[in-house]
Amino acid sequence: MNFDKINYIERKNNELKTEKPPGEGFLKFLYYNPLGKLPLNLVVRKKFLTDFYGKKMSEASSKEKIKPFVQENAINMEESKKGIEDFTSFNDFFIRELKEGAREIDKNPEVLVSPADGKILVFNNLKETTKFFLKGDEFTIEEFLMDKDEAKKFHDGTIVIIRLAPVDYHRFHFPAAGEIGESKLIDGYYYSVSPYAIKKNFRVYCENKREVSILKTENFGDIVLSEIGATMVGGIKQTYKKGTIKKGDEKGYFFFGGSSCVLLFEKDRVQFDEDILENSKKGLETKVYMGERIGKSK
Repeated sequence: MNFDKINYIERKNNELKTEKPPGEGFLKFLYYNPLGKLPLNLVVRKKFLTDFYGKKMSEASSKEKIKPFVQENAINMEESKKGIEDFTSFNDFFIRELKEGAREIDKNPEVLVSPADGKILVFNNLKETTKFFLKGDEFTIEEFLMDKDEAKKFHDGTIVIIRLAPVDYHRFHFPAAGEIGESKLIDGYYYSVSPYAIKKNFRVYCENKREVSILKTENFGDIVLSEIGATMVGGIKQTYKKGTIKKGDEKGYFFFGGSSCVLLFEKDRVQFDEDILENSKKGLETKVYMGERIGKSK
């Protein structure tokens, strides 16, 4: 990946594709033009801008944005439980639920599935990230989790980043069966999680607002499940109840905006699929869908 294009692999046919994110020119200005640093730090990363835009997208008048957005991005509304006319706002559309069976969930208990629709990167250790992200960005598990003792468990483990674009289905699910605890909110900024921003500052994941929970599983050990807030993400809503959950159960959803799910795995607990690993080493994200296999237990 370079700074001019966001290239990724469409896993279904192994085709190299280019993503055109909304506001692409503005993102490049903020993160790669020296003049963009001032509005980025004074306005864009702050909560009030995201709150303001989130409220606008929840107003009834925002309904008029739905149909053009669906047409422009070729969104398959046959999967949606509601039709275009049934939504009360753009945000209502954005957090739409899918029909039963719209996503096929791999039921094999030894298979790990993607918790969301999005573009995935997998690094077997944090040192590998320097091949993709700019060097000099210090990301530590301790700072990310804000828990020194818990962080020790994931030292030299695997980090998985699944980036949701605004056009994606924005509910996230459990990648395996197990026991889930409460979600912990860690307050922070609202930087963009676009590749333009992340390649410039990988520490965004340590600096942005995020929620963290631990899923205890039989086949994959303990898994950190974290949802990252970002510019124009109006909020993160957890819909699950702590206790025993099944693979594919809904965990929650993001309000308006693109964001990311970050997962941490203990060392040598999961063998991730080779195509995803190879693409990640080349700096290429791989498009995956909720319920789709991304690895298996070792």
